[in-house]
Amino acid sequence: MLSYAFSVLNKQGYRELATESFKNAAELCAAILHIGISHQIKRGLGRNYITETESVSSLRGKIDLSQSIKTQSILKNQMVCQYDDFSVNTYMNRILKTTMMLLMHADISRIRKKELRKVLVYFDAVDGLDVRSINWNLQFNRNNHTYSMLVSICYLVVKGLLQTQSDGKTRLMEFVDEKNMARLYEKFILEYYRKEHPYLDVCSSRIMWQLDDDMNAMLPIMQTDIMLSKDEKILIIEAKYYARITRSRFETKTLYSNNLYQLFAYVKNKEAELCGRPHEVSGMLLYARTDEEILPDYDYRMSGNKISVRTLDLGCSFEKIKAQFDSIAYDYFS
Repeated sequence: MLSYAFSVLNKQGYRELATESFKNAAELCAAILHIGISHQIKRGLGRNYITETESVSSLRGKIDLSQSIKTQSILKNQMVCQYDDFSVNTYMNRILKTTMMLLMHADISRIRKKELRKVLVYFDAVDGLDVRSINWNLQFNRNNHTYSMLVSICYLVVKGLLQTQSDGKTRLMEFVDEKNMARLYEKFILEYYRKEHPYLDVCSSRIMWQLDDDMNAMLPIMQTDIMLSKDEKILIIEAKYYARITRSRFETKTLYSNNLYQLFAYVKNKEAELCGRPHEVSGMLLYARTDEEILPDYDYRMSGNKISVRTLDLGCSFEKIKAQFDSIAYDYFS
């Protein structure tokens, strides 16, 4: 899932990862970080002006007189000065170093640890961070955009690695949490179809409300998870990753109504948008399969449109997962 979700891995330099096997997600993240950070080192680690305060023999920057008196540095022929240093000790570099140090204690191979040690040499002047208090709300611009994917991987590793209470070793959780897993699930499906079915137009597009007038105040945005299209056929997929797919009401299993209402609104507004030209708009709720005894696998006809509810089994080999995806594409676009 990570390989497809992080579409940036298809770029030059990451392609060899597709031919390697990894025993766990931490192993894959370590390989991605090694390659990505190695490229960043060749480009040059990001630097910023950072305010330093220290006792120096030759005056530099701004003199901190109160600290000089308090520390009695003048007795050593020194003064406490504040100055700006163009340093690699930036917050993003500190996140990278902290994550690599965390991975050094994770369940990854010796080869991966050796690769990380090689790049850690370039971070000697970079301080570590407390993993519990890292601020992930960072701003990226054209000067540091190459850090975006690396910091995302770091977030995944830090949130996924926990210290056990028993033997003190670190292990990778099943995943971060349901919210982040849902985002990864959506991205996984989108990038799979984009890569494996190039004959389809694959996107995550916005659907406009088809209004009778110009009044659109306070209407929510209709942003699809995945939209597949070919010629006049369109399939809107809403990817849902929940602990429970159905709910019980009076001993009867039903789907969550909000999901169905959302998809129906997407399909009908998209159909109205295409009015006047040949089209066939369908919708699908694609749930990640759970351990529930009764799972939905239905096709409905609603006001002239096909609305399907399917489950995707992620607990099997990738070849079987691939077959599930491919069957959806063939059924709708063959």
